[in-house]
Amino acid sequence: MLIPGIAFNAEEIHSFNRFSILLFMEHGVINSAAQEELALHTGCSSIIIPNILDFEHPPRPSSQDRKTMTSSNKKEKQSSGSLGTFAGVFTPSVLTILGIILFLRTGYVVGSAGMAKSLVIIGIANLISILTTVSLSAIATNMKVKGGGDYYLISRTLGLEFGGAIGIVLFLAQAVSIAFYCIGFGEALTSSALFSGHAVSPRLIAAAAVGFLFVFAWMGADWATKFQYGVMALLSAGLLSFYAGGVFHWKVETFQANWAAPADGLPFWVLFALFFPAVTGFTQGVSMSGDLKEPGKSLPLGTFLAVGVSIAVYFSTAVVFSGALSNHALTADYTAMHRLARYPVLIDAGVIAATLSSAMASFLGAPRILQSLSADRIFPFLYFFAKGAGPADNPRRAVLLAGGIASLTIALGSLNLIAPVVSMFFLISYGLLNYATYYEARASSPSFRPTFRWFDKRLSLLGCLACVGVMLAIDPAMGIVAVSIIFALFQYLRRTADPARWADSRRAHHLQRVRENLLAANISPEHPRDWRPQILAFSEDPERRPRLLKMAAWLEGGSGLTTIVKIMEGKDLLLSKKKDEEERKLRVDIHTHNPSAFALVLTTQDIEVAVHALLQAHGIGPLRANTLLVNWLDPSNESGMGFRELLFGRQLRTLHALGCNIGILHAQPDAWDRLVDTAADQSRIDVWWSHDATGSLMLLFAYLMTRSEAWQGATLRVLAFQEGTGKQGREEGDLQAVLKDARIEADIVWVASGDPGEAITSSAQSTLIFLPFRFRGNRIQLPIDRPAEELLQTLPPALMISAAEDIDLGAEPEEGLAAELAEARDELKKKEQLAQTAQAAAEAADKAARDAEKRLQNVMHRPEADHDPDEIKSLTEQLNSALEAAEKARRKALKARVLFEQQQQALKGVDADLKTETEKKKS
Repeated sequence: MLIPGIAFNAEEIHSFNRFSILLFMEHGVINSAAQEELALHTGCSSIIIPNILDFEHPPRPSSQDRKTMTSSNKKEKQSSGSLGTFAGVFTPSVLTILGIILFLRTGYVVGSAGMAKSLVIIGIANLISILTTVSLSAIATNMKVKGGGDYYLISRTLGLEFGGAIGIVLFLAQAVSIAFYCIGFGEALTSSALFSGHAVSPRLIAAAAVGFLFVFAWMGADWATKFQYGVMALLSAGLLSFYAGGVFHWKVETFQANWAAPADGLPFWVLFALFFPAVTGFTQGVSMSGDLKEPGKSLPLGTFLAVGVSIAVYFSTAVVFSGALSNHALTADYTAMHRLARYPVLIDAGVIAATLSSAMASFLGAPRILQSLSADRIFPFLYFFAKGAGPADNPRRAVLLAGGIASLTIALGSLNLIAPVVSMFFLISYGLLNYATYYEARASSPSFRPTFRWFDKRLSLLGCLACVGVMLAIDPAMGIVAVSIIFALFQYLRRTADPARWADSRRAHHLQRVRENLLAANISPEHPRDWRPQILAFSEDPERRPRLLKMAAWLEGGSGLTTIVKIMEGKDLLLSKKKDEEERKLRVDIHTHNPSAFALVLTTQDIEVAVHALLQAHGIGPLRANTLLVNWLDPSNESGMGFRELLFGRQLRTLHALGCNIGILHAQPDAWDRLVDTAADQSRIDVWWSHDATGSLMLLFAYLMTRSEAWQGATLRVLAFQEGTGKQGREEGDLQAVLKDARIEADIVWVASGDPGEAITSSAQSTLIFLPFRFRGNRIQLPIDRPAEELLQTLPPALMISAAEDIDLGAEPEEGLAAELAEARDELKKKEQLAQTAQAAAEAADKAARDAEKRLQNVMHRPEADHDPDEIKSLTEQLNSALEAAEKARRKALKARVLFEQQQQALKGVDADLKTETEKKKS
């Protein structure tokens, strides 16, 4: 048995076998000083590394463990909801849908549109409800829905900008809706028999109703739900009274007469705009998501039930109206339902119940949206409303604000101006909910696994487009106003909001676009016009890393990608921890100096092998590293500079042979500071010209730099070395042609090739210099025959370039492998046509020869007395000529077939080159 408290040192472990070592590690009796020796002795470091790490670093909890701990920490602050499907979703949704329009405007719509158009209006309006409910069901069964309803679903999918914008306007829209419904309640009450003969202001009754409903909202969802049960009973009684009376008056003749619209009826979209608000309450139950026991189950089921019941009610109500009263009677009296009801007093009660129920639903939904929005800390001025009260986390502060907004709206009056905008906000929320679901599904993320079975992303897209179409059809001006408000809030949050506290679907969407675009780019043939700098920047020195990052950002010109690489060499068992720390440092530097770069930290036992492998393997598909960027040797370390240059050159030469362009940055700290401080329009870039691929690459890099903000307006010069006085005119013409083909504006400056001092003096005041270099053996050779370090010390910041690929700056669209392939295909078609023509000619010649032979045989088969020597001679000559022509035609057809087959092979070769061009450059 192992004795607790006893630890073995490095010398003692040599006598242990591997099983004993692992057993001792498991019981913690091998001290930490012996761990590295143990790994070297056993050769099983890969097995015991987890145990060694466990001693000094406890294991990280899994994602499920972290969720459990997080839930435990929040358990005291928040408790799960208590409402089920019926009370939490179905009841508030159906009571909001079956509102005042059902009782006072449905008959008018049927009478003005006729039965046929009324069915279309009700169908289109409810189609949006159904499509949005399908989207809601999909997204609600794909995540654990918390408080906030529409806001929560949209923000967790499209991000905080869309979520914050729609959240704040939805809260305001629902808070104002409380006033709308309460004013409707006041008007219904004053026109009822209860207040006949009494002059009471509807707004006074509305204010009293807000106060009454405020009490229930303040007490919490459970109390409000109990109140809604009574409202539902009155609403149901009113509808039953209407059906009972309407069926009694229903006639087939009246129904048929009302099928068509009257001649003086209102336009279709005007009536649609009048009716559509009737179906806009189906997401009221979604706002109660934080109070539900099982949101993922209750939201789809409750919403579908509410929409289904409301569809049945509205269609049946329209049928009853159309068969019981004439179109004229329906349009002349808003209280047609009151006339048809078996017990009219129940209709009054239903109208009152409908308005109160809609107001109560908004009073419950608006504060919960605001509370969820505040808890996400998007708007700093809303933090106060995040706190709830009691075990149910009832949003009493938000209830107070919603009640205040409703009371203020009633006091101000003039609701007609803002009512259309409020309706548009609801439509926008439905459209965004549909789009959010489509967006999530379109991203094809493995995490999108809704349990709702009848979902299709095309239905969500259709729902979004339907909402946009309805907005334009109802009121384009108000639609533009509502969209402008949302867009303004979106832009405000985009610029001012802190990073989101949650993960949304945008990253999954971007990754899917990357996948699709990479696959599309891989199919398209490569062309010189498509070349972009894909930079691998190697940095070991944190002090000089910012310069490299900035230079890479400038060289990209907004068109390439940069990966900053740090390679860690060693056999340390804890190297992975150091790797994480180095990657964190890289990310900090990237964030400060080049936010568009990526970080990569590698661990290896051989740096040279790692660099070679990285250069060949880095990237995916058509995105491959094509440029290597490094700092020049550290001049502060003067020991062995010559040897270090040779070693440095040898390493770069090897990488250059792999087909990678090389860039070496040399900049003294003071000179670099001056470069950064120089204004863009005062900067000057010099390119020391080289009549090869390196010259073209330097010219392109210099142009790309002028795209960046730091170099916009900079002067670009090309320093050309003059070989002789008589050649300058011709060489200048050639260089001007290069610049013209490249469409790059630059001044040409000529310097004598035999006077290095002139070139140095000419570039002394430049901000940055591009220098071409070549490899002479393992040594880096610059245009002036001096030691590299000595020349660089006399120049401003310089970027030394050596191209490994030819960049065609003047490439035309008709050039490249794609053009060669097209030309080869055209040639193949020509060869095929020639072969077919030659084959047809050969067959015709064979037939002529057979015919000539047949004619001769016929003559020879005659009796000898009938033979005509002249005829036989003529036929024989014809046969010989035909045989000769047939032989020539066969040879020509064979030659054409060979040429055709050769062209086929050539086409396959060009096609193979087209597919493997990138790989060939790296091989």
